[in-house]
Amino acid sequence: MKSLTKESKGKSSPWWWVPSLYLAEGLPYFAVNTLTVLMYVNMGIGMKEMAFFTGWLYLPWVIKPFWSPFIDLFKTKRWWILTMEFLMGAGLASVAFLLPGSYFFTSTLIAFWLIAFFSATHDVAADGFYMIALTSHNQAAFVGVRSTFYRIASIAGQGGLVMLAGYLEITLKNIPLAWAYVFALLSILFILLSIYHFFIFPKSEGDKPVKGVNSNTVIKDFFLTFLSFFRKKHILLALFFMLFYRFPEALCMKLVQPFLVGAKSTGGLGLTTAQAGFINGTVGVVGLLLGGIAGGVCIAKAGLKKMLFPMACTLTLPCLFYCFLAMWQPESFSLISIAVFLEQFGYGFGFTAYMLYLIYFSRGESATSHYAFCTAFMATGMMVPGMFAGAIYDWLMNFDFFALPRSRGFINFFWFVVLSSVITFLSCFFLKIDPTFGKKQPTISPNT
Repeated sequence: MKSLTKESKGKSSPWWWVPSLYLAEGLPYFAVNTLTVLMYVNMGIGMKEMAFFTGWLYLPWVIKPFWSPFIDLFKTKRWWILTMEFLMGAGLASVAFLLPGSYFFTSTLIAFWLIAFFSATHDVAADGFYMIALTSHNQAAFVGVRSTFYRIASIAGQGGLVMLAGYLEITLKNIPLAWAYVFALLSILFILLSIYHFFIFPKSEGDKPVKGVNSNTVIKDFFLTFLSFFRKKHILLALFFMLFYRFPEALCMKLVQPFLVGAKSTGGLGLTTAQAGFINGTVGVVGLLLGGIAGGVCIAKAGLKKMLFPMACTLTLPCLFYCFLAMWQPESFSLISIAVFLEQFGYGFGFTAYMLYLIYFSRGESATSHYAFCTAFMATGMMVPGMFAGAIYDWLMNFDFFALPRSRGFINFFWFVVLSSVITFLSCFFLKIDPTFGKKQPTISPNT
């Protein structure tokens, strides 16, 4: 089976399409899961409703392993990518059109769910196309490029677009219209990306539907692989870890942005939308990246088993910064930025152990499929707690533990998040891990 081998000649060079492909992969994910939170809060939707309904938007990424095998049966990966990008552009245009309307919440939620489905399908096709259209050498050479541009999408989605929305909110003095312009801009970008990729994507001989395989065969193979996953040793302990290791962060992430922009009279920090975008999209992302790098270095030196509990501490305990911010409500933008940076650094450091464990548990026969199931449980562990974060916030509003009634909602909520870290440590306690896994092994000289 042939694949593209040219590296830098004309349109065949991966530099022409790998960066834009992974920018297109990241932007809709952050638009659906990050922009919606702040947008709906700014437009007057309550915490409980916002958290619950935006939590459902994560579902397509949870269940994508169940339909991803069928992408191999119909059309080419190239066709799937181009079609999904065009449909995402159309979906984003519909959001821009519906936002100023009276029934914006219900109608845009439907549009966002469709965009999420298109985006999850695009992810599967894009990763498949990357492996088909590039030689193994180029796959290794461009793995850093794809990761970099996915992170750029993170900065643009969580930072740049939010800052633009904040600027437009002030300029236009019309919140729905400001966000409509942001999604209209995204819509135009995706239509243009679809057109650009139509002309620039290489046509690989290996990119074609699988022959000799039908839907019944795929379903049977998938079912057998699914059963083999649940027959793996220590599966219950592993599932408990996958679902609950990030439980505190899953709760925290849904309400951090509403906390940053919330009025001081309601317990928030009173930042503008643009300031919140800068903190989350630049300061927070840099902290997350540096934490991930530091985590990888530490595991390489000490091994995953030895670093698991220290990393669990860095994942959960920095949530204390939000407790202190909620209690003191500081005016200093720099102080708030430092607190968010440290929290995200700790999260990035601790998250490294989680991702490495998914690789560890997926080893063996059907490793790729088993890893996909692991990531589905990972997504479930973030989706479900996040859906109920707003309800927990509303419930804790009734308790005045700190004699600060005007701000007790966020204070109580963030302390609840910190206390919930017990379940993170419990998920680590019984986990079975090879002590040598992840640790760099000493080189043995052939003469010894």
